[in-house]
Amino acid sequence: MSIQTAIELKLQESFQPAYLAVENESHNHSVPANSETHFKVTIVSAHFIDLSKVRRHQQVYQLLAEELQNGVHALALHLYHPEEWRLRGQSSPDSPACRGGSKQNSGSE
Repeated sequence: MSIQTAIELKLQESFQPAYLAVENESHNHSVPANSETHFKVTIVSAHFIDLSKVRRHQQVYQLLAEELQNGVHALALHLYHPEEWRLRGQSSPDSPACRGGSKQNSGSE
């Protein structure tokens, strides 16, 4: 099973989202082809109604702790309750361009 699929299944089961998108953005970063290291995650769930943004992030990080310890380098999290999603026009922000950070980009050995 791919890392992306494992993430999708865990999020679906835990948050029963009205909307879920897990996008592998690894190709935008300095990683080997076909990597699964950088993901953009958008979740719309009634589960988030009474939770602060920090608490929402904490719950997702806790749920995906195994993936984060085993190869996932970055998660861009966009976590909304249904009314927030509606007010945003049902869209999450675009991810910024990669700014490098690999040894070959930084000039250090």
